Amino acid sequence: MNGSSSAMIELPSALVSVNQIIARFDEKQAAVFLDYDGTLTPIVDRPELAVLSDEMREALKRLAQVCTTAIISGRALADVRQLVGVVDVFYAGNHGLEIAGPHQTQIKYEQGLDYVDVVDAAYRSIQSKVGHIDGILIEHKRLSLSVHYRLVADSEVPGIEAAVDDVITHEPKLRKHHGKKVFEIRPRIGWDKGKAVLWLLDALALDADTVIPVYIGDDVTDEDAFHALKERGIGIRVMDEHTFSQAHYRLCDTKEVKKFLDALATMAARAR
Repeated sequence: MNGSSSAMIELPSALVSVNQIIARFDEKQAAVFLDYDGTLTPIVDRPELAVLSDEMREALKRLAQVCTTAIISGRALADVRQLVGVVDVFYAGNHGLEIAGPHQTQIKYEQGLDYVDVVDAAYRSIQSKVGHIDGILIEHKRLSLSVHYRLVADSEVPGIEAAVDDVITHEPKLRKHHGKKVFEIRPRIGWDKGKAVLWLLDALALDADTVIPVYIGDDVTDEDAFHALKERGIGIRVMDEHTFSQAHYRLCDTKEVKKFLDALATMAARAR
């Protein structure tokens, strides 16, 4: 995550401030970027249980019809695209290492292919060291790994982190990142969700003063996007209690996210 100089202050509610936020879009257009887990779906014990509700999918469809909408996820591209299932949305998987647009567009981006073998070797090594631990889930996403320990006994977590650190120490091409009850292992390259958002804005010719990007996410990895948009966009952190964030506003849960997206869609539709 990028560093910060912001003080620990309580973020205002994006729902309470929704009229103020919408007023900023006078004669401007929105480009909306969303995390998946913990933002569009609640955090669950296992990744495969994070199923998008029909109501949230309809909200995304409505939003995508009136403004550029993208999902920026730590999941593999194919995984998040299948889970969301909205054809007019742009998708970025593996924290932005792979990006694709709707079929009618030519948007496509992928980097980190040189690290596929290294990531695979790391997976096999971690699996051999800690794969036997009850509750652990080591998710192999081709370009990155996620070591989930939400269902692991607290006493086992230090050993899991030590095993991850040992693999990283012996493989300098990889780097460990923290998330909610997960260790993320990614290629040691200068790329993250923030850079993926900036790449999409440029590729879609939305890098202009007439566009206000909005990013909504709930985890540490989303802070890179908040940092990238700090001076030119609107960052909203999904959290039920105060924590440090470079976002401008907060939402408490996925229900509030849906309400906010509905308000944005209504605003964008009126502006067309």
